[in-house]
Parts: sequence; C-alpha cells; structure tokens
Amino acid sequence: MKILFLGNNYLGWQVLKWLKETGREIVGLVIHPEEKRKFTDEIVKTAALPQERVFEAPALQEPETLERIKSLNADVALSVMFGYILKKEFVAFFPRGCFNLHPSYLPYNRGTYPNVWSIVDGTPAGVTLHVVDKGVDTGPIIAQKEVKIDPVDTGESLYHKLEQAGILLFKEAWPRVEKGEYTPIPQDTTAGVFHKKSDVEKIDRIDLDKVYKARDLINFLRARTFPPYKGAYFEVDGQKIYMALKLYSEDGP
Repeated sequence: MKILFLGNNYLGWQVLKWLKETGREIVGLVIHPEEKRKFTDEIVKTAALPQERVFEAPALQEPETLERIKSLNADVALSVMFGYILKKEFVAFFPRGCFNLHPSYLPYNRGTYPNVWSIVDGTPAGVTLHVVDKGVDTGPIIAQKEVKIDPVDTGESLYHKLEQAGILLFKEAWPRVEKGEYTPIPQDTTAGVFHKKSDVEKIDRIDLDKVYKARDLINFLRARTFPPYKGAYFEVDGQKIYMALKLYSEDGP
C-alpha cells in the first residue's frame, strides 16, 4: 500500500520511523513550512525521498502541486500532527482513504492543545486514529486509547503521555487499516468541543483582582506549564510575570 505521509513533531517522526522500519512504502511527504517545523529534519531524513517528492503544506493550495501529488498514485494519505486542513478534493485522491492520528480522545478536544484542555475542562484525554472528512477532527473513529490524567500532570507531562500512547495505538491499529479490517464509528458531532490555537489566551492571563476557585487556578497553571514555552502570567506595572508549576506527590519528587 503506497502512503503519502503528512507529518510534523516528534509523534509524526516516530510514526514515520515505524512505517519505514517495518517496510511500508512511503511515496511522498508533506511537511510544515520552516517557521512551524518540529523534528522536520528527522522526518525528511527518515523518509529518504527525492526532493521532488517532498512538499510544503502551503503548496497544497497550488493546482500544480496537487497534480504532482496525484501523480504519485498513493493508496492512502496519513496525517500525524499535521496542522493544516485537508480539502475535500485532496482527500479524494486516495482510493483507500485519508487518515489522521490526533492526540485527543475524540470527540473531546478537537483542534489544538488537547493536552491543555483535558486538564482545564476535566475532559477525557487520549489519542484517536480516525478517517479524515470535511470537518476538523470530526471523521469516523477507527481506534482510540484513553490516557489517565494524574494530579501531578502538567501540560508538558500529559503531552508526552499522549505521544507515547499515540505511537502504541498506531502500531496496533494500522495493520487493520491495511487489511481493511476495521469498521469506522461515526462521531457524535454534537458532543465534545473544538479549540482554536488562540483559545489559550482566555486562560493565560491571571487577573490578580479576580476570585478563582483553587481547583480552576491550579488547573490553568499546570495546564500551561510546558517550558520553555510561555504560559500563564499576571501583570504588574504593565510587565508580564510568567508562571509554571512544579508538582509532586508525597510518594516522590
């Protein structure tokens, strides 16, 4: 089965690495533009494709690029941590479907920063392999795995838990996709919630004159603890003071 791989970040790299190590055929690669790349050098090196088979995501808007991708005759497209919406005409290129590995327990936390919102909203965390449809993370579910959120988890630690769960889920589910031995389960599109990247701005600024429930404030702070990235802050004399939590239980550091 010929695969067009669209990926970014560590999870994207690890999934691609497994595909290559197990002899799967990667015929094309779509990567993020330079300013949005994470682990892209590793992804490109692992794919080991000629330059003419490597495309940047913004070029998917160009008819010439779409024709070049179509000419690869890929059977499936696989998206992992790929931050761009795939249009209907693109998805139609692939006779055996287009699939996405998303780091949330769908239908909860479609969109960005699911690690943050699972902590803030108290929603289930997990990973999901699903079919790509016209919506954002709304397609039928092939397989998913829930991930436990511990009281000491931060946005960073939960993120890495989701990465590891995503790798395991993919290794378990992808062989069934290849054999066609799966039954997609439609999502309840009225359930769950979708978050844009900018939504974290609503929780990042801590108002020093506002009354918060202790649980909510702690959850804001720990959800946005992910060094070296900036997270929650308060302001004094116009200066932003950023905060991060270090959490540990009585059983260990």
